[in-house]
Amino acid sequence: MTPDNIRTKKLSLVANLGVAVAALLVSAALVLGLGIGNWVLVVVLGWALYLVGLLYVAGRVEGRRAARNRAWKSLIYSACILAILPLASVVWTLVSKGVGRLDGDFFGTSMNNIGARDQNGGAYHAIIGTLEQVGIAALIAVPLGVLGAIYLVEYGRGKFAGTVRFFVDVMTGIPSIVAGLFILSFWVLIVSPWFNDGQPRFSGFAASLALSVLMLPTIVRSTEEMLRLVPGPLREGAYALGVPQWKTILKIVVPTALPGIVTGVMLAIARAAGETAPVLLVAGGAAAINFDPFNGNQSSLALYVYQQAGDASKYAPARAWTAALTLVTIVLILTIAAKMLARRNSLTR
Repeated sequence: MTPDNIRTKKLSLVANLGVAVAALLVSAALVLGLGIGNWVLVVVLGWALYLVGLLYVAGRVEGRRAARNRAWKSLIYSACILAILPLASVVWTLVSKGVGRLDGDFFGTSMNNIGARDQNGGAYHAIIGTLEQVGIAALIAVPLGVLGAIYLVEYGRGKFAGTVRFFVDVMTGIPSIVAGLFILSFWVLIVSPWFNDGQPRFSGFAASLALSVLMLPTIVRSTEEMLRLVPGPLREGAYALGVPQWKTILKIVVPTALPGIVTGVMLAIARAAGETAPVLLVAGGAAAINFDPFNGNQSSLALYVYQQAGDASKYAPARAWTAALTLVTIVLILTIAAKMLARRNSLTR
C-alpha cells in the first residue's frame, strides 16, 4: 500500500472556521435573543457549541478517534489562550495607564512637599528604597537559601534534614504580614534600640530582613529541586577521578543547575519587590529621599503604589500606575540580566 492509500481524510480549515462561525451565531441568537446575558456569555456558550459541533463534523469526516483527538486539542489550545488572556490584560493595562507619567520629573523627584493639588511629584525615593531593600534581602537570602538546599540534597540525612525540609515547607506559606510582624517585634522593638539610645527605629534594613524571610523558603525549595535534577553520573564521574565532594558541588553540580537556580531566585526577588505590608510595618514609608537603609524611614515602589492608589488627589492614580509599570519593568530587567548571566556558565560554553 502506498502512503496515499493509507491517508485518512482531514477536516479542512474552511470547515473548521465554518463550525466556529456557526457556533457563535447560534450562541448570539440564543443569548441576545432571550436576553439572558452579554457578549461574554455569547463567547462562552459559542466555545462550548464549537467543541460539540467540531466533534460531530470531524467525526463524520475523519472518524471518531481523530475527532476526539481534534476536540481535545482544541480544548487544550483554548485553555492556553484563557491562561494568557489575564497576563495580556495586565500588561496592556499597565502600559496604557502607566505611560502617562513616564517623564523626568517622575524618576527624578520624590513626594516631599507635594500637595494634593500639585500634579508633580515622583517615585525616585521609592525606586531607591526598592533597590536597596531587595538588594540587601537578596544578599541575605540567596547564600543562605542555596547553601541550605545544598545541605538538604548533598549532605542531609536523617531526622534533622527532614525537620529542616518540613519547616521550609511551612515557611513557604507564611503571609507577608506575619514576616513583617516578626521583624517588628524582634528587630525594631528589641534590637534597634541598642543602636539608637534606647528608642526603636524604623529602617529599610528592617524591611530587608522581613523580605529575606519571605524569599528564603522559595529559594531553598527551587534550588533543592534543581539540584536533584542533576544526573548522578556527573557526581560519580567526579568522585571516580578523586575530586572532593565540596569541589564537585561547586564546579559541577551548581553550574549544571544554575539556570534553574537563577529562575527560583528571580521568583523570590519578584515576590519580595512586590510586598507592601512588611515595608509599611518596619520601614514606615517616607515621602523624602533616604539613601541610608540603616537609619530612618524608607519607602518602596509597592508601598508607593498602595499609598497613591488610596490618595484623594486626582493626580495620584497616574503616579500609582506609572510606579506599578516601573516595578514590573525593574523585575523584568533583572530577570533578563540574570538569565543571560546564568547561560554563561562553564558547562554551557
